[in-house]
Amino acid sequence: MKAVAARAGVSLGTVSNVLNRPEMVTESTRQRVLAAIDALGFVRNESARQLRGGGSRTLAYVVLDTSNPFFTDVAMGVQEAADSAGLAVYLCNTGENQQRQEFYLDLLEQQRVEGVLITPLNAHDERIAALADRGTPVVIVDRGAGPGRCSVAVNDVLGGELAVTHLLETGHRRIAFVGGPRSIGQIADRIAGAERAIAAAGGAAELTVMETAALNVAEGRRAGERLAGLPAARRPTAAFCGNDMLALGLLQQMVRLGLRVPDDLAIVGYDDIEFAEAAAVPLTSVAQPRHLLGRTAAELLLAEARTTGPHEHRQVVFDPELVVRASTLRRS
Repeated sequence: MKAVAARAGVSLGTVSNVLNRPEMVTESTRQRVLAAIDALGFVRNESARQLRGGGSRTLAYVVLDTSNPFFTDVAMGVQEAADSAGLAVYLCNTGENQQRQEFYLDLLEQQRVEGVLITPLNAHDERIAALADRGTPVVIVDRGAGPGRCSVAVNDVLGGELAVTHLLETGHRRIAFVGGPRSIGQIADRIAGAERAIAAAGGAAELTVMETAALNVAEGRRAGERLAGLPAARRPTAAFCGNDMLALGLLQQMVRLGLRVPDDLAIVGYDDIEFAEAAAVPLTSVAQPRHLLGRTAAELLLAEARTTGPHEHRQVVFDPELVVRASTLRRS
């Protein structure tokens, strides 16, 4: 900074103002300082500024699984809000591993990020609460968090009801729910919505819950093997999957086994990721507002981080929508 000040013929304070409070400097002086910065190749020491100011110009999003396009889309929404605020975003992948999640939370607290967005294994994790109690704002993404924390989520009970109501309306009476583990709150909510739709049918239909170990393509393929192995008279004619990755794996396995979608098995996914429409048989899916989830979560986080007085926590819940494609069929 001293070299920049000497080259531009200004004081050290003027250089600091150009970098941090440019509105306090005349345009001609600001341009002169910027020219000196460019000529000298000056790069501000952000670590030193962070030590003096006690914070950084970053926020973080800790996700369960970056291989799932749903989380990539949510992260893009986070990035939109961060760009508007002049912040960078750290993206941390826990891979659904509790120890890795704790490692990232410790590291991010040390980095003095402005705040942490997290899709956690457990929204009520004590480590997350401790992080917030020590002064780092935390917003739970894609999960409900209760009144003590800001959160952004989707009404998954409604989503499950939409999916199974659609299958009932297209003539299916033996329906499988494929997804798990059931201990995940969202999966439990989606099953509850599916069961509500079945109950509304007045006993004319049945729901079989086929729990999976994870929510990925490989587990969808395994579920396909299990479904195909059932006697034809008892085999479900439709499946509602806990997410699109499972649904795509199930669809792939049906094709491999020579079973037709939707004639032999109609399939509904959840999330409506980009690959859903691009599948060999375009996938009917319950759409979540992925970008909006991320952007809203980041805006809540920034509001909390930059509020000097008491902060009112908000729990934002969006409604999902059913997007009907070729993987389900209206039957006579």
